[in-house]
Amino acid sequence: MSDQATLRLKAGRDRSLRRHHPWIMSGSVDRVGGNPQPGDTVLVVDDASRPLALASYSPHSSIRARVWTFDVDQSIDDQFIASRVSAAASRRRHLGIPNGDAVRLVFGEADGLPGLVVDRYGSIVVFQITTVGIDARRDAVVVALASLDGVECVYERSDGDNRSREGLESQTGIRHGSLPTDVWARENGLRFHVDVEHGHKTGFYIDQRDSRRLVEQHSRGRAVLNVFGYTGSFSVAAARGGASSITTIDSSGPALRIAEANGRANDVNIGELVEADAFTELRSLRDRRASFDVIVLDPPKLANNPNQVDRATRAYKDLNLLALKLLRPGGLLFTYSCSGAVSSDLFQKVVAGAAVDANREASIIERLGQPGDHPIPLHFPEADYLTGLMLETA
Repeated sequence: MSDQATLRLKAGRDRSLRRHHPWIMSGSVDRVGGNPQPGDTVLVVDDASRPLALASYSPHSSIRARVWTFDVDQSIDDQFIASRVSAAASRRRHLGIPNGDAVRLVFGEADGLPGLVVDRYGSIVVFQITTVGIDARRDAVVVALASLDGVECVYERSDGDNRSREGLESQTGIRHGSLPTDVWARENGLRFHVDVEHGHKTGFYIDQRDSRRLVEQHSRGRAVLNVFGYTGSFSVAAARGGASSITTIDSSGPALRIAEANGRANDVNIGELVEADAFTELRSLRDRRASFDVIVLDPPKLANNPNQVDRATRAYKDLNLLALKLLRPGGLLFTYSCSGAVSSDLFQKVVAGAAVDANREASIIERLGQPGDHPIPLHFPEADYLTGLMLETA
């Protein structure tokens, strides 16, 4: 270890690391030795030079290093990446996802691969890299993914805003095999088109699998409003569940056209498709005195960091207030936040405030969140990003 580049922590700033939290913030760093380059592996030591972990170095980020392993005798090489990918895939095989093949295969720090997200759609694997440490090992990631049983195509979608904060440019395209014309996400006996090349994230929101099943179970004979409907997965679930009517709102016309195609692919009618700003359309529905039995509010991330939480909570309150005004007595509201910076406690308080302002009584029937292929390590609560509530109005 004598030739290893080092990252030395300030006195008293090693406590979170000793609890196995994988992030080292810039303010915790005393000095860096050995002139490591972005993505290089550094030995993290405390103020007495006692070794703590091996981490990838990111000089341009406020998260100055991300832990690979707390075993300082390990080698961070291609075999390390391959073993972590293989272990993550093995864990998913034991989850028993019912009647489908869409799964989050790797979930960043939760699988010991900080900055790597991998989603699998049958034989197609789509990955995103958001950190410089994994970016430097892209080739090893591709080889590891291509070696998994049944994988015919590996596609990269490393084009998120997080990359710029790590000093990285966007990278997209086929990395192994060939991409078929049609890619499908199959779950719970339904199938959905996946726009691997241009869709949000990796093309589909696998994390709402459990909630889609729940909406289906509660839609029979009810009027359903799906807000921020994207490609209509909640609408398809509601239609198969026997909804009496369905309205889907999204600002993207192309997404709504895919939603319509998803309805046809599952032999269901998903009803009215409205291309509009969600806030504006909800106000219009309120002014027209429209009402619904089931409303799904699944907005995109509204807070990317703690500095945006106040703005986000105002938006969440406005959305939920409008939705609650549109719900009939005994109606159900499925409301979500995928902003990790907004805690579940805060989100509940925001929704409670919206209910007061809407002059509606509502009760939590079920707390909702991300499924088991998006695990939350006890030592890394930041992995808990999706929070939701199933509410019933009086």
